[in-house]
Amino acid sequence: MKQVKSPQYLKISIETFAPQKGINEHHAILRISNLILTFEQQVDALVEACQQLTQTLGAKPLFRRYFTSDVANQTDFIHHHDKRLEPCPISLLQQPPADGSKVAIWVYFLAIADIHLLSPNFLEATHNGYRHLWITDLRENQGDVGEQTEFLFQHYNDILSANHCTLTLNCIRTWLFVREIDLRYGRVVNARTAFFNTHGLTDDTHYIASTGIEGRTSETSSFITMDAIAVAGLKETQIKFLHAPHYLNRTSEYGVTFERGTAITYGDRRHIYISGTASIDHKGDVIHSGLILPQARRTLQNIEALLKEANATLTDIKQAIVYIRDTADYTVVERFLHEETPLHNYLIVIAPVCRPAWLIEIECIAITADSNPDFPNL
Repeated sequence: MKQVKSPQYLKISIETFAPQKGINEHHAILRISNLILTFEQQVDALVEACQQLTQTLGAKPLFRRYFTSDVANQTDFIHHHDKRLEPCPISLLQQPPADGSKVAIWVYFLAIADIHLLSPNFLEATHNGYRHLWITDLRENQGDVGEQTEFLFQHYNDILSANHCTLTLNCIRTWLFVREIDLRYGRVVNARTAFFNTHGLTDDTHYIASTGIEGRTSETSSFITMDAIAVAGLKETQIKFLHAPHYLNRTSEYGVTFERGTAITYGDRRHIYISGTASIDHKGDVIHSGLILPQARRTLQNIEALLKEANATLTDIKQAIVYIRDTADYTVVERFLHEETPLHNYLIVIAPVCRPAWLIEIECIAITADSNPDFPNL
């Protein structure tokens, strides 16, 4: 982990992948350590730190996500101050940092020059024949959550099509943020599955790595919001889907349709996207009900098993978001991650998972030096 000197009121952690030859990439998580600061002061401090990081790292942001405590009252202020930063797609969600601060940021930086903002929430980064497409804040204000889900996937597929891509071949990772997920997730699942079935995404082909989690935007009539990553220029043999069957079952066995993880091998590295993962066994059953610490341990065991299929370990994780349902579990989870795991670059936020019995869920991105010279470098 890259050590960054930061003011006493900030915590900045960065994980960097820096090959001997090729481009560097960085995942940065910025948090507030002085909880007495006002919301305005917290945002100002984080934005200033982001400005300094862009200069220090010599890289450009491809994506920023703001995790906020009160999205209805904080959105306009954040958008106003974000304009001070290098433009990139941003995601702004009510998923309060569990440490009691009002806002935190995750930023992904890539050290390439050929970056184009195609629209305020859609970016293309081009290098070595690859086109990396990051999109954020896709939403719809009409209809129920099922209709909005169908609209989002259709809209996203249309955007990909206009960029000579498809959902089936090019989408690598999605995030679905659902308002009141305990009530609405079933309809999201049904709409997504129906859409996938008409676009060749089935149990016999593959699905897409994803996280479905509680998350709100300032638009109260929008019940679901989507962020996504797609990559054009990949060969089919560069993509591997991760299953870890001795630890986890296929998601379709309990009625949902996403991949547990996806690994992309380039000529100089491997990217591994692990979906939102919880305390579940190979039969699809929730285990350690009501017990936060055993659930946290089992969640990491499941992630470790998925990473192993991509020849990676927990030490290769460059970024992790940890979702907990109950604010009171923060201290226990923070101590566990700090004392018992090799994770350094993580953020714990309050966001109920799609099954109420899951007290914790973790998603992550890992990068390793595993590579294949048959493919172009990133």
